[in-house]
Amino acid sequence: MQPGTPTGTPEGLRPPTWLPTEIPDWLFQFATAVAIVVVGYYLSKLVRRLLGRRIARRFKRQSISQTVLRATQMSIFVVSIFVALAVFGIRISDLAISLSVFSAVIGIVLAPLIGSIISGFFILSEQPYEIGDMIQLADRDTYGFVEEITLRYTKLFTLDNTFLILPNGAMRDRDVVNFSAEDSRTRLALDVLVTYESDIPEARDRIEQAARQVDTVINGGPDIRIGGARYPAAPTCYIETHGDNGVNLRLRYWVTEPYKLLATRSKVQTNIRELFADADAEMAYPHSHLVFDDTSGEVAVGMRERAPEEYAASDGEPDHDIPDESGPTGDGSSDP
Repeated sequence: MQPGTPTGTPEGLRPPTWLPTEIPDWLFQFATAVAIVVVGYYLSKLVRRLLGRRIARRFKRQSISQTVLRATQMSIFVVSIFVALAVFGIRISDLAISLSVFSAVIGIVLAPLIGSIISGFFILSEQPYEIGDMIQLADRDTYGFVEEITLRYTKLFTLDNTFLILPNGAMRDRDVVNFSAEDSRTRLALDVLVTYESDIPEARDRIEQAARQVDTVINGGPDIRIGGARYPAAPTCYIETHGDNGVNLRLRYWVTEPYKLLATRSKVQTNIRELFADADAEMAYPHSHLVFDDTSGEVAVGMRERAPEEYAASDGEPDHDIPDESGPTGDGSSDP
């Protein structure tokens, strides 16, 4: 410590003797700190570029390799910042004491961020989805491809050509459907209601043929195994139920490309309508069929017999206030 320096004041880096004495210490320290931070920044990028391929071969999952590279780059940059602070005479122990005073406040403010980072570790370890996978957010009915996974957020590139950046804490609380985790083939179902007068076997054949005509539909091959169950690879039409308005036929078929689910479903339904045009099959719709018998629409009305003088006293009008106790006569008429 030089004479005249107050006790407790951090003593930073002094300029070398070969520099002009007119340069103040604070300017030299500031320039040195900026140079250290800039060098640390470019050094971290260089290290990430040099270790990129090696870490990618080490970790098969792209999200983990990117996280490791990002953490390595950040660590080098943070070290350069601490070195720059040491130029001003600021020690890490001094920072630790200062941060401990505000730890409670920082914990409250950064609680959501810390929660997302912890959720990011769980996502990377549990592997519910990976970069490049097509997923669906069930609560929002949103489809998209995973573009980036970090410790803090997940970036989703939707089929509507938009980006969604979702905190990992929110992603762990959602129901996520992954169409690309193990096998990109996706099984769809389509219900077709036909009339009872239709030729059901022919209708089933035409529905299966409509699905086979679509390029993205698997036409056949070995059974597809899901867990311990096996399902036919070719489109198959089943009789689901006999409803009030017709017979419900259910088509099960497999799609090779999950991001074309809507287009594939539309093509299948279009083909069904075209194939039903010249077939003994007709699509049903809700309707009601009313049946009338010989007595439908006839109402028998009976009136109680009344004395002629009572009828005349009422000016020829029947007394409707007195209920008829004689009941209907059966021919729709009553005695005056």
